[in-house]
Amino acid sequence: MPDSTTPNYHWPPMNDRRVMGKPHTRLDGIQKASGAAKYNSDVKPSGMLFGVLLTCPHAHARVTSIDTSAAENLPGVTAVRVISPAGKELQWAGAEVAAVAATSEETATKAARLIKVEYEQLPFLVREDDLSQAGNRAKPAGEQVTGDPDKAFQEADAVVEGNYGIPVITHCCLESHGQVIAWNGDKIEYWPSTQNVSGIGGDIARALNVPAANIHVHQDHIGGGFGSKFPSDLWGVEAAQLSKMSGGKPVKIFLDRETELLIAGNRPSAYGKIKIAGKKDGSITAWESYTWNTGGLAGGGLAADLFPYVYRKVPNRRINHTAISTNTGSARAWRAPNHPQASYLTCSAMEDLAAKLNLDPLDVFIKNADLTMRADAYRAQLQKGAEIIGWKKNWHPRGEGGSGPVKRGLGLAVGTWGGAGHASKCLATIHPDGSVEVELGSQDLGTGARTIIAMVAAETLGLPVSAINVKIGDNSYPPSGASGGSTTSGGVSASTRKATVNALEKLYAAVAPGLGTTPDKLQAVDRRIVVQGDTSKSLTWEAACRKLGTNKISETGENNPRTAEREGLTTGGVAGVQMADVSVDTETGLVKMNRLVAVHDCGLIINPKTAESQIFGACIMSICSALFEERIADQQIGRVLNPDMEFYKLAGLMDIGEIIVHLDINAENDHRGVIGLGEPPAIPGDAAIGNAVANAIGVRVPHLPLTADRVLAALASKGGNA
Repeated sequence: MPDSTTPNYHWPPMNDRRVMGKPHTRLDGIQKASGAAKYNSDVKPSGMLFGVLLTCPHAHARVTSIDTSAAENLPGVTAVRVISPAGKELQWAGAEVAAVAATSEETATKAARLIKVEYEQLPFLVREDDLSQAGNRAKPAGEQVTGDPDKAFQEADAVVEGNYGIPVITHCCLESHGQVIAWNGDKIEYWPSTQNVSGIGGDIARALNVPAANIHVHQDHIGGGFGSKFPSDLWGVEAAQLSKMSGGKPVKIFLDRETELLIAGNRPSAYGKIKIAGKKDGSITAWESYTWNTGGLAGGGLAADLFPYVYRKVPNRRINHTAISTNTGSARAWRAPNHPQASYLTCSAMEDLAAKLNLDPLDVFIKNADLTMRADAYRAQLQKGAEIIGWKKNWHPRGEGGSGPVKRGLGLAVGTWGGAGHASKCLATIHPDGSVEVELGSQDLGTGARTIIAMVAAETLGLPVSAINVKIGDNSYPPSGASGGSTTSGGVSASTRKATVNALEKLYAAVAPGLGTTPDKLQAVDRRIVVQGDTSKSLTWEAACRKLGTNKISETGENNPRTAEREGLTTGGVAGVQMADVSVDTETGLVKMNRLVAVHDCGLIINPKTAESQIFGACIMSICSALFEERIADQQIGRVLNPDMEFYKLAGLMDIGEIIVHLDINAENDHRGVIGLGEPPAIPGDAAIGNAVANAIGVRVPHLPLTADRVLAALASKGGNA
């Protein structure tokens, strides 16, 4: 327990908050909407050179020779580097072979094309959907068995077996991976597109063998990351070396779109043969899954022990998983790693069991809530989602979606996530003129981190949000963790709260004598420092700060994940439910989104407006992956066929439908402190949409995305168009 001298860091009670919990527009909204916001891909220091990568065209090859002489002699070229010398084995198309820096992008591109490389092509595998074709590329994990699944399947009232699949999809960051970087003597100026402002300098420092203190990192805005932009990457290191070879001039390398989609990260696939059993009342009694996937050469990475997803307490389980090594670009964290895949396979199988039992899947999901870790939360969220979407009115048994060719259906799915705050330090400074600065070496991925930092500081200091100057995006500020795992909001809010409370305590000490009281009797509210219980004794904020004379107050605050949970400012563990309403044209196979309802809890919600925005964005990503996205690879030629934004399909505005968000705000959730919301809403959408289509047309479309050809094939297998 804290001693009596420890300041009270606890969040103000819900009803006492003047800033937190109220909707607030993002501080950088106007900048971004107007185009004034500068991303590091916009940075153009004086004398900047352009870097271009030459990449391997083959899925698996060995470099037998490389000749860079023509490129080196091209006017305007300042540096050429061989990344993959003769003898180097390359494991995927798009792997880096050489890099060029030149005075213009056109010259650098021309120079890269002048590099002569000869390859010995080697055997490859680029598809994993057919496990029988994987051969020795398949690496099975050990079987996990709980209870007696064989007996449970024999005694079950109903058993369903199904095949399900969700393909590899890519990150599709609007701002591709890359950076501008320059040597300045023994110092390096680094402008990366990163999710890790505080840590990426140390990462590239190790690769360059220079002290981390010599790397200055700056980033104001980032054009998407979704989990893929943590390291400096090989292209970052090469850009630095090209700069050094070019006399320290800044070098810009941002990946072209094709290379971006090939090697800058993807979400692994997941395929499975699943058997699930239950009683007549819908109780699930047994689960068996044989799953496989790929995340590239390293294999799958799917956490098979997530199955059955959320409903982990099924008493009888047999789980097998196989990782497939493919000659494709490697996976990177993608907004809730493993969870969208596990949710899709699990919730699809559960909905199929409900159909076999002639039960409403909503009832089945509620019936089995005790198999989850948060039964009460899921029951409440399922009931709330059903209320919003009108489930009991609009749901129908499979295949009864209307008399015409367009069928309508509902589907649901669930998700979970952690989201406890990461390590974070904050420096809060109160100046004698009343101005306030809050500094953290964090980043804002577009989630509104700047805004919630300002809101926490404003709440603590009794000031308007506009009075807080938030400084982030620079590794000269106190270190704050990478933005991954939905940990940023918890981390930065806790460190900001502590730093501003500490600073306010010092201000109280400075002004208390003049107000004839002690520091513990003061409070900051409505831009004033007031004696509690006697509002006649007060100072304006500015007058109070003038008491500092020529001095300023600078205090730090820290969130330590090891102690955070007992402090109560940030914890982890959330639940979420999504329900989809779709229409399917059985003549064309086209799926139309009508509505997607998202019900989520995330502890204490600092800014409902940006929290809703996070859910909107995640739901849109789910609609993209459920209906459109798929990396298509050709096993004959070993190439990805759609590494571009013409044939790698994403949803457009007219494809989204209506998204309805319900934030599960209540005293119990609020008491848990701040919990991240970036990842959880990206989890259930795929499965909810897939289940809605099955409900509409009366047959399961087993593999995502739910393209017209797959819908028509499923209808044909059923023997008609429902």
